[in-house]
Amino acid sequence: MKITKCVCSDVSFRKLKEHAQTHNLKSFEKLQQELPFGKSCELCHPYVRKMLEDGTVEFSELLPPIE
Repeated sequence: MKITKCVCSDVSFRKLKEHAQTHNLKSFEKLQQELPFGKSCELCHPYVRKMLEDGTVEFSELLPPIE
């Protein structure tokens, strides 16, 4: 199973990446201020952080939650 989006907000990591690149957003917090994602269960947080770090938009592995 591929992990490709924030399930709670139904927004893809690809869309988040495109928005971050278009608006030159480098931080998770700035991106979250502009687009609604990760406000409920927060399970997407480690994936979005990884996406911002290296551009990955599709994941096969489970990433541990950020503490």
